[in-house]
Amino acid sequence: MTPRPEQRAAARLAAVQALYQMELAGTALPNILAEFESHWIGQEVEGDQYKPADIGLFRDVLNGVLEHQGPLDRMVNDALQSGWPLTRVESILRAILRAGAYELRHRGDVPARVVIKEYADIGGAFFEREEVGMINAVLDGLAHRLRAEEFDAKAH
Repeated sequence: MTPRPEQRAAARLAAVQALYQMELAGTALPNILAEFESHWIGQEVEGDQYKPADIGLFRDVLNGVLEHQGPLDRMVNDALQSGWPLTRVESILRAILRAGAYELRHRGDVPARVVIKEYADIGGAFFEREEVGMINAVLDGLAHRLRAEEFDAKAH
């Protein structure tokens, strides 16, 4: 059965939250997978209902960001405004940009515009319009560089 769009969106949100927690608390990957899959995804936590998520996508984004973090960080750094390196970006924003960059680079099965919109939407849950605009601009720049053919085809 193909996961529904809302399950993929929930997987992306969970992956961003897991990346953030891993960076902040130094939680190891096996522990974060176990925690999110058994206690967060599809569960009620402190009165909040977390949506069921596409576990395959959740794991792929998490594993992919960790496996390719160096090259992803360099790509995002290049896409950010000069003088504003990724290390100066707030950690949840860094997690969003890394996850989006991973999907753009390694998940050709997901249209670039979907990746950009999904991660900008996640940004909107945490940030004001200015930061969401930055997420959109950085991921759009990466998408045009990594997947130019998707944008060229639309122009014809």
